Amino acid sequence: MVVINMVPVTRFRSAPNFMRLGYETGNLLIYVFLTNRTTKASCKDVNTQKFPLLQLQVMLETNRIDSKQPIDLCTLCNTGLVSIKPASMEFGFQLTDEGADKFKSKICIEVQHAKESVIAAIERNGGIIRTAYYDPRSLHVIKNPEKWFEKGVPIPKRLLPPQDAIGYYTSAENRGYLADPEEISKHRLVLAQKYGYDLPKIEDDPDYEMLTSMKDARQLFYGLEPGWVISLKDQTIIKPKECTQ
Repeated sequence: MVVINMVPVTRFRSAPNFMRLGYETGNLLIYVFLTNRTTKASCKDVNTQKFPLLQLQVMLETNRIDSKQPIDLCTLCNTGLVSIKPASMEFGFQLTDEGADKFKSKICIEVQHAKESVIAAIERNGGIIRTAYYDPRSLHVIKNPEKWFEKGVPIPKRLLPPQDAIGYYTSAENRGYLADPEEISKHRLVLAQKYGYDLPKIEDDPDYEMLTSMKDARQLFYGLEPGWVISLKDQTIIKPKECTQ
């Protein structure tokens, strides 16, 4: 293991206390419990919290969210205004089109579900949207990162979607994080033509690097890799030796 100095770590907001992390009713591993349930249902049936574009716009305008940084589950939960409930089989956020006509921000955002009109609202403003899956254990980590880091254990790998959700997250139409980037580019143009707007050229945007930033399919946090240990007390990151070679 190699210890390196860490850039200042953002302190995450405290979250309510829950039952023993990773367990359902204290006995059954929640990963086993929820995975067994979700693999029996279609991806569209998975419970997600509805999050309207109108609320997102307000958060951006009031600086609760920084539009110059990628937005994901961790970002949304860290505002203290919204949260997820993995123990209640809630698997992230579904961005809805309430307020789509008033949405004016250029952002890079990752949510779990979004329909076509929402994707169009993001992309017509020069933004990028992706839909991505997080397994129950990953959701518990993301919901309260500070609590996880204080345990002094490595960041886990995110699991791939269950079989019946693979189709959704490999679909370019859904902007799935496992989709072919070239197919996504094609569908961005198709959607712009369908909704009648000129698709902004991401390649010419001064925020190109931010807009095109994307986590690995196994990664939970931007800038932090699975296997790393984050010490908030010592302000250090401990990496496996092979990561430094």
